[in-house]
Amino acid sequence: MTRSVYVTGIDRGDGRQVVELGVMELLTRQVDRVGVFRPLVHDGPDRLFELLRARYRLTQDPATVYGMDYHEASALQAEQGADELLSQLVDRFHAVARDYDVVLVLGTDFADTQFPDELALNARLANEFGASVIPVVGGRGQTAESVRAETRNAFRAYDGLGCDVLAMVVNRVVPADRAEIHERLENRLPVPCYVLPDEPALSAPTVAQITHALGGEVLLGDDSGLARDALNIVFGGALLPNFLGALTPGCLVVTPGDRADLVVGALAAHSAGTPPIAGLLLTLNERPADHILTLAARLAPGTPVVAVETGSFLTASELFAMEGKLNAATPRKAETALGLFERYVDTGGLLKRVSAPSSSRVTPMMFEHKLLEQARSDRRRVVLPEGTETRVLHAAEVLLRRGVCDLTLLGPVDQILKKAADLGMDLGAAQLIDPQDSPLRDRFAERYAELRAHRGVSVELAYDVVADVNYFGTLMVEEGLADGMVSGSVHSTAATIRPAFEIIKTKPDARIVSSVFFMCLADKVLVYGDCAVNPDPDAEQLADIAIQSAATAEQFGVEARIAMLSYSTGTSGSGADVDKVRTATELVRSRRPDLRIEGPIQYDAAVEPTVAATKLPESEVAGQASVLIFPDLNTGNNTYKAVQRSAGAIAVGPVLQGLRKPVNDLSRGALVGDIVNTVAITAIQAQSQARPSAADPARDTSTTPDQKASVQ
Repeated sequence: MTRSVYVTGIDRGDGRQVVELGVMELLTRQVDRVGVFRPLVHDGPDRLFELLRARYRLTQDPATVYGMDYHEASALQAEQGADELLSQLVDRFHAVARDYDVVLVLGTDFADTQFPDELALNARLANEFGASVIPVVGGRGQTAESVRAETRNAFRAYDGLGCDVLAMVVNRVVPADRAEIHERLENRLPVPCYVLPDEPALSAPTVAQITHALGGEVLLGDDSGLARDALNIVFGGALLPNFLGALTPGCLVVTPGDRADLVVGALAAHSAGTPPIAGLLLTLNERPADHILTLAARLAPGTPVVAVETGSFLTASELFAMEGKLNAATPRKAETALGLFERYVDTGGLLKRVSAPSSSRVTPMMFEHKLLEQARSDRRRVVLPEGTETRVLHAAEVLLRRGVCDLTLLGPVDQILKKAADLGMDLGAAQLIDPQDSPLRDRFAERYAELRAHRGVSVELAYDVVADVNYFGTLMVEEGLADGMVSGSVHSTAATIRPAFEIIKTKPDARIVSSVFFMCLADKVLVYGDCAVNPDPDAEQLADIAIQSAATAEQFGVEARIAMLSYSTGTSGSGADVDKVRTATELVRSRRPDLRIEGPIQYDAAVEPTVAATKLPESEVAGQASVLIFPDLNTGNNTYKAVQRSAGAIAVGPVLQGLRKPVNDLSRGALVGDIVNTVAITAIQAQSQARPSAADPARDTSTTPDQKASVQ
């Protein structure tokens, strides 16, 4: 039977979209096929479903998502009674449930409806659907005692109506009261109770939402600027010195369009970062002169300047009644919402209570979810040397909002802050360091000179070298000031990993540094190695790559079945290339008899059961290999790119292996999601790395410092 979760409330204004999004995130980690059903819907677009569809790549036909609109439902109940209404809604729900393993049901919103007892309606629907219920109680503007009482009453109401209550969620409480409310409710109910504080960034409308609602005209600004949250409203009417003192971070400045002094002053303050603003809203349908707009565009590129026809009073009235909404056009709000949910909800415990059936398939989304969850479970610090790169900043914001790891960004601090302000970002939780003027530079110079003394590196030369962001970041990892490093979005592979070869070096049991890609196919994850570092490994090195790749696969939940690839399967071929693979296979078997391995074997025999049944019928690896080791870089790099482009696979990597501490390289074409995944992988690698000790000094091996990094 399909498992269903019904998220509902007791009144309007509870912000339950945060909970609905969080529950969807949990379900998609566990189950491949998740459906969505909203019994009753208002006219107009359903913002939340559009967000869910975009974020989770839902293929469900939107026409099947909704039972009926409120007007139709109200008329049906009035003419034929509540039983007929429920009967039709149940039929439409089961039409969805037949096609999915789990269905997330979005309860009614208690807004402008004509149902006298909406709570009872939701309870009865949940029971008829066979769905477990998560009621959400809104705590905005309430005291700790009133929230406690309302939550207990809500539980009794749904429980008394026969519902299977999974958990209670209290949302939007005063942050200062959250701990007290949680303490008052903990263990007072027979189900878990989670308490979420009010998050201003979620209720703040974006500049784009304000512009749309007020019918404004965008005079200046780009998409990033329009996506900024308007955290506060500042009305400009005073003289410039007093006006500047009233500005707050993330505020929207509202001023008549003929006040050029305030327009220029606000944008100059934003450019200086004192403070960064969300944008300007110009009233009375007044537009600054062209030369003022030209100056404004140069002062703060991308910062939105919007003109509206109404006066300041009417504009203010509409602004104060406006609230931000989660939708497909606000992905940053979605990250904030998920971060809030994951911070205050025991997601693992809630998922167990949901008892969603585990999928035998591992989709790319499920793998990505698992990465973030695993990284979050034991937070580590990752250093990002490319702190002024836009993609890196966007990824950093996602990682910080989701609480995946702690971050250090390297680069000129003023440039990082200005770039973040232009993008409307808050990097307050990140550590910012400029290697050029950091107090650590002297210490790192001495350490690098010590490590490279055999190459004639003096402290004076080292002082210049360690100012490079990649060397500085690598030394932070070496010295235990960060747990891992990710770079390469604007640097070559060689520039990224050469410092690691020189400073961090290999593990005691690793002969070389190698790499893997996690290839996320439609229904499984394969591990490809080595596709990025070693051009032509010999048999010894190939065996080492296989053993390292198996360990990496197991670390990320991929059961290792190793295929040593060649153009020949079994004993059917001969030649130097095949012999190399055959020797490497035997070396792995002798060193790690516990590993399941087959080689030499062709790719089709490794992954396709029907081919394997013909070529190697007795093999426990053939046809179901999960770790595929390529004989050389030419084969591996071209194959992973061919599979990525032709089969639509998501390639996560390269993930470096064999180093004493994790350093990972990005493709220079890496997208924000690629950077997020690579940072999460690096944090997970760091979780399993032992802290450095005096008994394990850096090894200056003959192979590692001079190993050449291939540039992909």
